[in-house]
Amino acid sequence: MTGKLSETKQGIRRWYAVHTYSGYEDAVARYLKQRVDSLSMNDKIFNIIVPKEKKIKIKDGKRITIEEKIYPGYVLVEMLMGPDSWYAVRNTPRVTGFVGSDTTDPTPLSKEEVDGLMARMTKEEPKYNIVVKVGEGVRIIDGPFKDYDGKVAEIDEAKGRVKVLVPIF
Repeated sequence: MTGKLSETKQGIRRWYAVHTYSGYEDAVARYLKQRVDSLSMNDKIFNIIVPKEKKIKIKDGKRITIEEKIYPGYVLVEMLMGPDSWYAVRNTPRVTGFVGSDTTDPTPLSKEEVDGLMARMTKEEPKYNIVVKVGEGVRIIDGPFKDYDGKVAEIDEAKGRVKVLVPIF
């Protein structure tokens, strides 16, 4: 490490965002947990999470609940910042660096950011990813009215259905 860590960040348990290769967030979290254990850094690196939330998608006419990454390409790490913990995280495979204005002295997340993110992750009810609104024009892509245009008349989130008015004549 070439720069100096600020004195105020050392000895304080904070959350930091770590940038990773996109699509490798879960692997980086696993690597980092293994690294913490092998380097006996459990007293400096505490929690490693990939922020995810539950969403409902309709696939083949069925409702399925999926976990979607809130911040693709990022892993959150709760740690005591110091030269050895910085080095352990920064040199984990597929980690590109810490988020912040200075890569050798990363900026921790604020308490409000962390609290909001944790609340979003622990929300019980998954949410629909609705991409249409009532009154919006749509094109039907399957069924007997395939390739017809219509307008959204009603959205039933509970059933995952949209009622579309189709002018036939």
